[in-house]
Amino acid sequence: MRFDLISLFPELFEPFMRHGITSRAYESGALQLRLWPLRDFADGAYRRVDDRPFGGGPGMVMLAEPLRRCWEAIRSERAQLGLPLGPTLLFAPQGRRLDHALVAEQAQGSGAILVCGRYEGIDQRFIDQCVDGQISLGDFVLSGGELAALALLDAVARLLPGVLNDALSHQQDSFNPAIAGLLDCPHYTRPERWCGPQGEADVPEVLLSGHHARIEAWRLQQRRDATTRLRPDLLQGSGAEATEPKHAKSKL
Repeated sequence: MRFDLISLFPELFEPFMRHGITSRAYESGALQLRLWPLRDFADGAYRRVDDRPFGGGPGMVMLAEPLRRCWEAIRSERAQLGLPLGPTLLFAPQGRRLDHALVAEQAQGSGAILVCGRYEGIDQRFIDQCVDGQISLGDFVLSGGELAALALLDAVARLLPGVLNDALSHQQDSFNPAIAGLLDCPHYTRPERWCGPQGEADVPEVLLSGHHARIEAWRLQQRRDATTRLRPDLLQGSGAEATEPKHAKSKL
């Protein structure tokens, strides 16, 4: 799996690739990330990549031509390597909201070309002719697409085999179909009794019982309660009527 990423600030991604659990995906080669500095494809001594918008208005707009040159260079390299060209995805506020289903789609594919916009946006002609889909983190505006790209790459890396210590770990995450798309349940660890700013608090007794069926039933109820309270929209068509998650028989 390979992602080619177009950005004005590719250096933002390098620390992310070297640290944390998801760095295993890059070290093993399960996930490859090729960074393409957009200014390398711009003209002039200043390597200009933006200009004022036609029709007036605030801000600057990213030029279509440097983006096209970079995009064509990526597609040429992917073709030479025998890689599928893959979709071209732009991170923008008007895009499809990033969710588990979209992450799973990308994790099952062969990669994509990721375009990180900046300024007021990019020339619509590049979007119309070269972009296959758009992705948004939510109903707010970021300074650029890099943070959204990092979120997508991190989420995809977690789903790849060998990245997490426990292969079943991501199946218990919030929104995963393995737990009917519900929110995750609360988690506890040592000590059994913790004294916090509001007094002593104990780990729920059921988690100390060693009774696997009871523990799974408690976790399922906690997931349902949390989802009902915090994200009731997830319950529509979630299959929350299931009596236990698919991994109920796995050991603790």
